[in-house]
Amino acid sequence: MKKRVFVVIPAYNEETVIGSVIHALEKQGYKNIIVVDDGSLDATYTISSKTGIIVLHHLLNRGKGAAIRTGVEAAHILDADVVVTFDGDGQHDPADISILLQKINAGYDVVLGSRFLKKQQKIPILKRVYNIIANVTTYVLFGITVTDSQSGIRAYGKKAFFALDSCHDRYEFDTEVLREIRRLHLKAIEVPVHVRYTAYSQNKYDKQTFTSGIWTFIRMFLAA
Repeated sequence: MKKRVFVVIPAYNEETVIGSVIHALEKQGYKNIIVVDDGSLDATYTISSKTGIIVLHHLLNRGKGAAIRTGVEAAHILDADVVVTFDGDGQHDPADISILLQKINAGYDVVLGSRFLKKQQKIPILKRVYNIIANVTTYVLFGITVTDSQSGIRAYGKKAFFALDSCHDRYEFDTEVLREIRRLHLKAIEVPVHVRYTAYSQNKYDKQTFTSGIWTFIRMFLAA
């Protein structure tokens, strides 16, 4: 039986690219798409709604983690077998989803896309530094070794998205998932994915920064 795959896109002020992101996913054959507009102040909700996909809306900006939880809960209600999270800023390649799904079909509970397993990708130096810090933090707090603890493209099988217990709303959600993988003894694997950094994605004011990374560490340390 073919598995029902839902793609969940957390989106905050993405009116410039959200339409093209949705179109690119549909072009790859993904029809079950859920955009969670996380209290955007622009036309993200309006543009997404015009595409005919499922669009949910937070009245206030709650954070990436909260938006993903909302989307996953909706996918659960709609009887999803697999949930794929996919950032709304256009940095991911929809063609990579098939690689994640292959691993889910092979029996993995969680598949983590990694930007750092593909060589010769142009990743800004600050992104590399932030990722190293986040990876070390993940290892220190939870004893998990990964190459990309902050990746936004991930796939979850039913066992995983039923069981994940997340309470953080913002960027610490990505790290919290890794804690849950260990706590629940979920079968997880990293796979290489492409990444496309543009002037648009790099200039977004709500992106992860060194300061927000420190706060992420503090919150996760207190929750560990």
